Amino acid sequence: MKLTGAEILINCLIEQGVDTIFGYPGGSVLDIYDALYRNGKINHILTAHEQGAAHAADGYARATGKVGVCFATSGPGATNLVTGIATAYMDSVPLVAVTGNVGLNNLGRDSFQEVDIAGITMPITKHNYIVKDVKELAETIRRAFYIANSGRKGPVLIDILKNVQIAECEYEPAKPYPLKEFGLDAAAVKATAEAINGAARPVIIAGGGVIASGASAYLKQFAKKINAPVTYTLMGKGSIADGDARCLGMLGMHGTVSAVKAVMASDALIALGTRFSDRVALNRDLFANGKKVIHIDIDNAEFDKNVKTTMHVLADIDAYLKAVMPLLKERSDEWMDEVHSFEEGEKLKADTSLMAYKILKRACALAPKGNPVIADVGQHQMWTAQYFAAEKPRQFLTSGGLGTMGYSMGAAIGAAFGTGKLCTVVVGDGCFNMNMNELSTAVTNGVPLVILLMNNSVLGMVRQWQKIFYGRRFSQTTLNKKTDYVAFAESFGAKGLRITAESEIDPVLNEAYSYAAKNSCPVLVDCRISCDENVLPMIKPGQTYDAQLDKMEEN
Repeated sequence: MKLTGAEILINCLIEQGVDTIFGYPGGSVLDIYDALYRNGKINHILTAHEQGAAHAADGYARATGKVGVCFATSGPGATNLVTGIATAYMDSVPLVAVTGNVGLNNLGRDSFQEVDIAGITMPITKHNYIVKDVKELAETIRRAFYIANSGRKGPVLIDILKNVQIAECEYEPAKPYPLKEFGLDAAAVKATAEAINGAARPVIIAGGGVIASGASAYLKQFAKKINAPVTYTLMGKGSIADGDARCLGMLGMHGTVSAVKAVMASDALIALGTRFSDRVALNRDLFANGKKVIHIDIDNAEFDKNVKTTMHVLADIDAYLKAVMPLLKERSDEWMDEVHSFEEGEKLKADTSLMAYKILKRACALAPKGNPVIADVGQHQMWTAQYFAAEKPRQFLTSGGLGTMGYSMGAAIGAAFGTGKLCTVVVGDGCFNMNMNELSTAVTNGVPLVILLMNNSVLGMVRQWQKIFYGRRFSQTTLNKKTDYVAFAESFGAKGLRITAESEIDPVLNEAYSYAAKNSCPVLVDCRISCDENVLPMIKPGQTYDAQLDKMEEN
């Protein structure tokens, strides 16, 4: 049958199982939006800003494991997607961004709202396309979804010229390309099994690749088989339940004391789907000094990039764990008993002041179990990773690699539409001021959110670094905005609440979760915390793990 390019796009998205798109219309995508309207089979969420659409597609993808999709027009619409695309790229999130552009006869002439979005996004996409011929459109869309969702996942951009959207050609429906199984080197798997069996004190480091490959169940079995502790990176949170007996919590700059001590005492590190970022390895040259490093990853480029490996296997984590399990020997409890001796009780203040960790611990207890938790970037992100337990994969969402302030509201909207569940958002006042416009999107679409706004009137993490490294010269990190966030929320049609004392935590949070669930409405809770509350423990950049700080002067 003959269809226009715009109609082919919509039909191909339906082929790929797309049920929700996040976007913002404009002149260069009018034909696409008209085809979307006439088709009527895909839900479209109109965000307040294109960056919010990109983050929503990202949150949808992280929460569901499916490919997220966003639309934007040419020029500023397309460039407003860039931060969201880069966020997805750094964290290996499958996303397809569709932009319109001027017609072929106007291309390269500095036409109104013309921009080379393919050139701009080349470093932050797995691949991108400029479609100039309608006959190439269907194949391009199908390949884009395959690329986004195969191997190391990531974003793909399709820039469709105006004339292609209007032109007609024959369209034949097709099924999505099947994802190929990643090859596995049996000899390499055997070699790693022998190395693991020969280790006396192995530690498993679980990264985001464990979640991306759906390997969490096998990770638990693997850890049990070799009787080894598991620590995770920020992107790996949820790969093993925080309450699991072998889980030591997060590793790295703000990792747990027990995770740090276990890594220091280990003789072998089994790294699964992680890239040894500077926030995890810190001093890359000394991080694994004197230890075997067994690195399993789906991306060959990650081997020996940051930390020198003893051996590595190019593999999907799920496939690797299935293959290696029968080759492993069970070990005694001796090493795990030693690891448990590293665990320390929480060193928390015995006072009644309002602190972020108290709010987050109670929110974790009161929020619907297993529902998505979305953290923005900064101190509140680390507190959430430390104190808001994740029970399963795809429950904890945050921008790890790029560290994108303003990520949370868009991502939470995407996660809510993808899962159909009430989501908890943890955001600082600095981050919220970057993305508060998406509260209108949540209200308009009846998205149930509980937004815990950690309001300390400063850029908390930057200020903490100024405190430690810059002699307390707090340059431009004191916000002191006059915004009444409760009134702001109410003006948008959301519910606004406030916590100013420890005694208010439970009653206010109970009201927030109850109201959001009953009314399918966002609830913003203005949490008035101290600007001097620090994220601890902490290891300074470039230091070794034995330099972990667990105390810091508060004032």
